[in-house]
Amino acid sequence: MTDTPTPKPGKVRVPAEDLRTFSAALLEKGGLSAEHARTTADVFVWAALRGVDSHGIARVPAYLELLAKGVANAEPDLRTEPGAPAATVLHADRAPGPVALTAAADEAVRRARTNGVAAVGVRETVHTGALGYYVSRIADQGLVGIGFVAGMPNMGYTGVKGAAVATSPLAVAVPGASSSDRPPLLLDMATATIALGKIRQAKAAGTPLPEGAAATADGTPTTDPQQAVMPLPLGGAKGSGMSLTFELLTSVLVGAPIFAAFHSDDPAGRKHRQNALLIALDPAAFGGGTRDFTTAVDATLGTLKALPVADGADGVHYPGERSAGIAAERGTQGVPVAPKVRADLTSHAERLGVRLPEALAAGN
Repeated sequence: MTDTPTPKPGKVRVPAEDLRTFSAALLEKGGLSAEHARTTADVFVWAALRGVDSHGIARVPAYLELLAKGVANAEPDLRTEPGAPAATVLHADRAPGPVALTAAADEAVRRARTNGVAAVGVRETVHTGALGYYVSRIADQGLVGIGFVAGMPNMGYTGVKGAAVATSPLAVAVPGASSSDRPPLLLDMATATIALGKIRQAKAAGTPLPEGAAATADGTPTTDPQQAVMPLPLGGAKGSGMSLTFELLTSVLVGAPIFAAFHSDDPAGRKHRQNALLIALDPAAFGGGTRDFTTAVDATLGTLKALPVADGADGVHYPGERSAGIAAERGTQGVPVAPKVRADLTSHAERLGVRLPEALAAGN
């Protein structure tokens, strides 16, 4: 199990199930159906358990605001287009991302069971949440899950002055043998060098940013968090090229371009929205059996883990291994909730008449 740093003073530990029930209650009061509220809470708590706090329960207040302003549709008409057996587009109707992408992941699994492979595009959702959740949901069914997301431009592009493309993420989950105690491989990464949340944290703390991680409004690289307004792409032209590619594989593919509209003279082009593509692959459709595949996956990861450890390294790790260790620890000890997040959640709970979890109330 991966060791997790002791929470900083001021944080309180709250059982994950309590946070799930509490978050769902808040979101239901915010207008979502009980089912959609629970689905959205599941995504937030999954991220919080794995240490991705920027996409955890700290997102609940932001989603309540999106719902209150009508940016997110509390009663979406989710529908898929008729067409090819292995491919479809899910029209999200501005549903919260966790609602739309969970439905898309389940649809991809259903179609891949029959066709060996399936691709489901998601058209016009609102903030997708942790992309790793949806591909992991696919992998939990014994399939390989692959996902891409494109959103509103908020990141630099090599050679462009100012914000040009989005910090669009990529995620891949590969299942291993069910008999193995080794967690599945989960690669979940943005195309940015640093998250926007990290820039905000550095600004609040007054700590300098890493070289080449962020830029001013005109695209000039800076380490000053007070001047930084956007992240720079990971690996320069590589990260910016990936982001542009994901725009083509999601937004353009599903007939809802974001990039071109954002940079046009049409004010509607800056209306918040996101698009996605989820792909499910059934290993059994590729010539070998599922068991042969998962056994080979475990052997591959085991080979990696057995390689000589470099001087100064704390071990050899594959994508998703550390966060799975954090999830195991937080699942037992509770999820750390920071003072500001606790204060925000408490305020919304009082306003909406939702009872705080005991551990959260005790921390106030």
